[in-house]
Amino acid sequence: MYQYDAIDKEMLADRVAEFREQCERRLSGDLTEDQFKRLRLMNGLYLQLHAYMLRVAIPYGALSSAQLRKLAFIARTYDKGYGHFTTRTNLQLHWIKLKDAPDILEHLAEVGMHAIQTSGNDIRNITADPHAGATADEVDDPRIWVEAIRQWSTFHPEFSFLPRKFKIAVTASPADRAATKVYDIGLRLHRNDAGELGFEVLVGGGLGRTPYLGPVIRGHLPVRHLLSYLQAILRVYNRHGRRDNIWKARIKVLVASLGAEGFGREVEAEWESADNAQVDLPDLELARIRAAFTPRNFATLPATSAAFEAAKADPAFARFARHNVKPHKIPGYAIVDISLKKPGETPGDCSAEQMELLANLGERYSQDEIRVHYEQDLILPHVMLDDVPAVWKALGAEGLDTANRGLITDIIACPGLDYCALANARAIPIAQAIAKRFEDPALAERVGELGIKISGCINACGHHHIGAIGILGVDKKGEEFYQLTLGGSAEAEASLGQVLGPAVPANRVADAVDSMVEVYLRERQEGERFLDTYRRTGLAPFKEAVYAVAH
Repeated sequence: MYQYDAIDKEMLADRVAEFREQCERRLSGDLTEDQFKRLRLMNGLYLQLHAYMLRVAIPYGALSSAQLRKLAFIARTYDKGYGHFTTRTNLQLHWIKLKDAPDILEHLAEVGMHAIQTSGNDIRNITADPHAGATADEVDDPRIWVEAIRQWSTFHPEFSFLPRKFKIAVTASPADRAATKVYDIGLRLHRNDAGELGFEVLVGGGLGRTPYLGPVIRGHLPVRHLLSYLQAILRVYNRHGRRDNIWKARIKVLVASLGAEGFGREVEAEWESADNAQVDLPDLELARIRAAFTPRNFATLPATSAAFEAAKADPAFARFARHNVKPHKIPGYAIVDISLKKPGETPGDCSAEQMELLANLGERYSQDEIRVHYEQDLILPHVMLDDVPAVWKALGAEGLDTANRGLITDIIACPGLDYCALANARAIPIAQAIAKRFEDPALAERVGELGIKISGCINACGHHHIGAIGILGVDKKGEEFYQLTLGGSAEAEASLGQVLGPAVPANRVADAVDSMVEVYLRERQEGERFLDTYRRTGLAPFKEAVYAVAH
């Protein structure tokens, strides 16, 4: 992992001191809420329904054990004993007092963390494949490039007040576990026919009111030109992006209006301007960043583990191994996915006690590293196969051994109307009701891979557009209804869900999902996932089943 140097630490200390003074002025009445709003948003502090919410940045989803322990301490000391991991790999604390916000930022700075640019019209927290550096199917470690972008973009004066918020994701795997097609900029590392490392550049993806999949504007950008090309994209957006209409301000609208080719021509022209190349990353600086991610401490082990295989005699562990344990690029190691989706619980929530346990497990078993997945789960990326049974047993002590990664109960949900002032409807109770309906592990395994994603409003923080089953909360004359979509996916062959038709009242959503699952189990062919069956049969059989439930 990248460790903050003296410059980083000085910058964070200065920012905390600055924000402390701003908070004091707000509390004393010297600043109005309107004057304070932009200042707090640039430090990740929101005013939600019941309290302030602080959004903590976790670049490329990587946490050290010390950082996760600090988050546990903050959750216990300043919040209600838990935090919420989001689809942006951030951590949100929903019950913050304004007077405590500077102290929290000071605690974060002690372990090289902050909340800078997790809000506002700037370049937000940058995400990557959560299996980066551990999976064999990547051509390079995407975290290296995300760290370069983070250092370049933080406090960038030219891009601090963009037309709208801006999000970037990077992957180096053909599987695309970073959902790059639904980001303002998606970067896919690959090698061309000559074996040269470069980026496929996608621009203009995004969800929300007008969802788009990002088109490719450049098939192969040599890696040495990454920063200058990003600068060109952002300059074109900054110059031409809408500022008169918040609903049309995202770069996806600009790309759609110009067309991918037209937007690409604008970027190429800007990129070829005389001063752009000056921002490209020097080889020495790239080497410095790359050194922070050099693999370390891996033992030479056999590819198989007798202890791991023997533990499968326990059906519960065998189920965990099937769904939560993934192959590692180093023989004798595994990637262990940890579900924060125990049926009946709030998706993405993690208690202080659970964070402390995971910090201890990361330190002891995973080279002092824990990852956050954009699907609101956590990961121990470097666990010896021999140690997986012990890790599983320890996880069980805090209710973290749920073996449902990728299954129907592994539901993404935003905080919804329980917390968010923008929401039209609740998301958490809907997720809980569906998960309880399918909590029998045998039933969940029979259904197989099925991604359900729930948003409490059109802003789509729950990624409902890319759910195999997507659920969007809508308000109908003061009552909560839910629009259903089918066929969404964030995979390499990404797709946006198609609206099913009738909006379903809150108390019938779980029934509607049940009906669609019944259709899938009846119609599926050998080896088909829910998404595959939907793509083959189309909407009609599912719509008929749900229409019967809804009416």
